[in-house]
Amino acid sequence: MYKFTSQSPLALSSGKHLKTYEIAYETYGKLNADHSNAILICHALSGDAHASNPESETENPGWWQLMVGPEKPIDTNRFFVICTNVLGSCYGSTGPTSLDPDTHKQYQLSFPVITIEDMVNAQAALIDHLDIQTLFAVVGGSMGGMQTLQWSISHPNRLKKAIVIAAAAQLGPQSLAFNTIGREAIQATPETPNIGLAIARMIGHITYRSDESIGTKFGRKLQEADYGYGFSTEFEIESYLKYQGEKFINRFDATTYLYLSKAMSYFDLIKSYGSLESAFKNCTAQFLIMSISSDWLYPSEQSKEMAKTLIKLNKTVTYCEINSPHGHDSFLMESNDLSTMIRSFLDSTS
Repeated sequence: MYKFTSQSPLALSSGKHLKTYEIAYETYGKLNADHSNAILICHALSGDAHASNPESETENPGWWQLMVGPEKPIDTNRFFVICTNVLGSCYGSTGPTSLDPDTHKQYQLSFPVITIEDMVNAQAALIDHLDIQTLFAVVGGSMGGMQTLQWSISHPNRLKKAIVIAAAAQLGPQSLAFNTIGREAIQATPETPNIGLAIARMIGHITYRSDESIGTKFGRKLQEADYGYGFSTEFEIESYLKYQGEKFINRFDATTYLYLSKAMSYFDLIKSYGSLESAFKNCTAQFLIMSISSDWLYPSEQSKEMAKTLIKLNKTVTYCEINSPHGHDSFLMESNDLSTMIRSFLDSTS
């Protein structure tokens, strides 16, 4: 893990600024002589900079171990891969759990509210620091897909290819609603925020999977032979969700969840630029946009709308709907179609 410390202030979308900030990141592979083989990977809400561990398949696997590594779709024998922990997170980059240089105490709720655009501008400062003018590609799923979209708009001449997976130009009302419930759960328990965080994770986990996926794995199975006629954990799905919530509070921060989920809720290319056409008009990257057939958090129609807009603007775009029963989280799981599309798109020269 590396740390980039910027001594230059970062102007934020809110009108506030950070006097200084750090971005944690990992790299895989080697940067070539003309610095033209760099790929930036952007993670989802609860992700971190540890996308892969190419040297070992058994020790500390990364969250995208399936996709990043030697001879994998994002081939570290060929590409210099960078994965940053986003601004506002709790895995090494400056966020609510960082020390405020003015008070020498954790920022917590005094940390300024940030946006996806702020995350991207902080990443761009890191890319400058690494002496990379143009990225071969920016790749991301979910919140990472939002970052990829913002990269293509805010820094259109600094990336050749954009791979956007299971993301949208704006959250739909239902997705906004689930984000709101998660934040309310945390804020309702200020003295014990981890209780709310566990609930937020349980809610989130349901949205990351499809009804078919949950039904196939759990159905209405009971842990015991019959009902206990009480309020203990009886159904297997109850036990599973509680396990996910308890596991999450051991690795994530409640205040960080508030900030990152709010950043996703604020992401709205139509509001920010007036229309999708206006948002994408100056983009120069080649796009690969992929949706998941069973993803009801980011429905395929939202991805299709972006692809149609790019086509209308005569941009180079490939759209693919990945057929998977596993819902939104499918991009983190084994998928031959996903692997094939990413490998082919990175290999293409047109």
